[in-house]
Amino acid sequence: MIVWENLGSMEDTVFCGVFDGHGPYGHVIAKRVRDLLPLKLGSHLESYLSCEEVLKEISLNTPDRMTSDSLVQIYANGESQVYNKDPDMVQMLLTSIVKAYRFMDKELKMQVDVDCFCSGTTAVTMVKQGQHLVVGNIGDSRAVLDTRNKENKLVPFQLTEDLKPDVPAEAARIKRCRGRIFALRDEPGVARLWLPNHNSPGLAMARAFGDFCLKDFGLISVPDVSYRRLTEKDEFVVLATD
Repeated sequence: MIVWENLGSMEDTVFCGVFDGHGPYGHVIAKRVRDLLPLKLGSHLESYLSCEEVLKEISLNTPDRMTSDSLVQIYANGESQVYNKDPDMVQMLLTSIVKAYRFMDKELKMQVDVDCFCSGTTAVTMVKQGQHLVVGNIGDSRAVLDTRNKENKLVPFQLTEDLKPDVPAEAARIKRCRGRIFALRDEPGVARLWLPNHNSPGLAMARAFGDFCLKDFGLISVPDVSYRRLTEKDEFVVLATD
């Protein structure tokens, strides 16, 4: 995990992340992503130029998620709705997160000292810039916001969806790429992603850093991203892994 204040030399900007590795070298990959991802994100924030290409990538890989009056999603048809007065800032944050994830996975593939072929990590990350909250997620770690309702009681609002292989939009992509999805007999409720012709590796998520043995068969590292404009009723966010 990591907490990084003043990310990208921006005041009142905090980056938080939780990374859960899997496979023989998952613990090494999780630490590598923890150390490098915020650097890449900070660099993109500082040198932000254009987001058209990245927004297209998000739109192709982000199905219709949970929404609220103050939550933004980039939908599969490319449309988005931003409930705030600073769309340029929101667009910059959304774009920079997707770019950082993309470059992080490319760098993992090039590194020779870490075997990422059948090992990888989840990532649930959050950037808070003033009242802007942007969350990026791959894998099955989770972000939950605690906010106060009309009775002033704390209630949870889930900001991310666990990106399991049997989530309909994820399953459709995996099947298009010839990946297979099934659960083991002793784990009937745990859908896993398998190679087309081999009963391996059995990954229990549809998106991850690393795991390059599955990247041609439906596994991706494009984050599911969402935005929320914070209000005085929003108390805190929990980033957690199972």
